[in-house]
Amino acid sequence: MDEQISVRQAYLAMYSFLDELYSKYEFDQFGSLLGGLSLLADGSPADQAAWSDWLRAVERARANQVDAALHIQANQ
Repeated sequence: MDEQISVRQAYLAMYSFLDELYSKYEFDQFGSLLGGLSLLADGSPADQAAWSDWLRAVERARANQVDAALHIQANQ
């Protein structure tokens, strides 16, 4: 699956993913996060800093600067 989506579509996909997790597990932190990420009538996030944070995350991903590997450490 090597389909390209826009930055906005990726944002909506991330929102949908978190919303689904919140619906399943009802983590309060997800509810608060989703409130800030929700879009206002003009299409901007309720928390204006969220879009800037998102764009930085996109740039890190484009630059291959995201380490999403599972790191397991033995108990000490």
